[in-house]
Amino acid sequence: MRTIRRLIFGEVLTAIGFVTLGFLSLFFFFDLVDELPAIGQSGEEGYQLTHALAYVALLIPNHLYELLPIAVLIGTIFVMARFAQSSEYTILRTSGLGPWRALRTLLVLGLSFVVLTFAVGDYLAPAADRMAQLVKARYQGNLTLSQTGAWLKEKQQHGSFAANVGALRADGGLQDVRIFEFDNRGFLRSTTHAPQAVYGPDGAWMLSDAERTEFSTRGEGPANVERLHLPTYRWPTEITAEMISVALLKPDRMRTLDLFQYIRHLDANNQSAQRYEIEFWRKVFYPLSCLVMVVLALPFAYLHFRSGGLTAYVFAGVMIGISFFLLNNVFGYIGNLRNWWPWLTAAAPGMIYSLVSLGAFGWLVLRR
Repeated sequence: MRTIRRLIFGEVLTAIGFVTLGFLSLFFFFDLVDELPAIGQSGEEGYQLTHALAYVALLIPNHLYELLPIAVLIGTIFVMARFAQSSEYTILRTSGLGPWRALRTLLVLGLSFVVLTFAVGDYLAPAADRMAQLVKARYQGNLTLSQTGAWLKEKQQHGSFAANVGALRADGGLQDVRIFEFDNRGFLRSTTHAPQAVYGPDGAWMLSDAERTEFSTRGEGPANVERLHLPTYRWPTEITAEMISVALLKPDRMRTLDLFQYIRHLDANNQSAQRYEIEFWRKVFYPLSCLVMVVLALPFAYLHFRSGGLTAYVFAGVMIGISFFLLNNVFGYIGNLRNWWPWLTAAAPGMIYSLVSLGAFGWLVLRR
């Protein structure tokens, strides 16, 4: 059995490698074409071809994370179907490779891709995407988060704060920072505006050249307004750089731990976290789809092929992989709109395809 496992593992890994390389090359080309109009617009010292190549290369880990389950499906289908067409799988069956043993062999292979997908999506892709955005910010100017900037809310012991960040600088600092302070009754207590800010060693924001306006209503007398100009102003907060990066990165490109901490921050401040909870559970369940894909590919080894039929089954595998990717995104949008349970929204596509794969396995493999 060791020889059989070595044969199956070697063939499947080679096929998955070629499929992954083909997809990544295609996405690399498309991303580079999208970046070509921006080359040279900032002058000779601005965004050039080498910077575009570096930016596109840093997007590869995120594409790899998205494509791994599909590549596992297509590569495994290709190998299983080729084994069936050349009668190699029939020989393997007569050598003692029963359905359950074949399933266990593929599940072991799928488990290795589960670990790889999680590692790429939780560590490599977020770090590479942050570097890619900083490359653009450095050579194309500051990275504007949106038309209104990034808004974050935080409750503290003596009131609450709403912070707005207009843009991120290439060095990771903040630009055009506005902080609104409210007391426990909801009345505005102070506003602070600074053209730039950085993170202090203790996690606080260090605002430079800040303009601060304080409003005080003591007793029944008239309200007092005091304006201050502060060269440096320290604002203690628990809003971290990872929370700010939520406006820069898509939630599906964040680390699982960062998503969990941001969800806790939103819950603590009575803000809706439905979208981020769905993305959190998708980060948990998405790597497990590699197991579903190898189970879905196994019945192809029990089909009877005519000459030239291999291409059609590989194409069917491509369509199944694309449909899984689309269904995964559709369920995310619908679950967010309909306020479905986040874990069920994230797990539903995998559960549906698991039932389909187990049904195909039972009908084609066990019954026949």
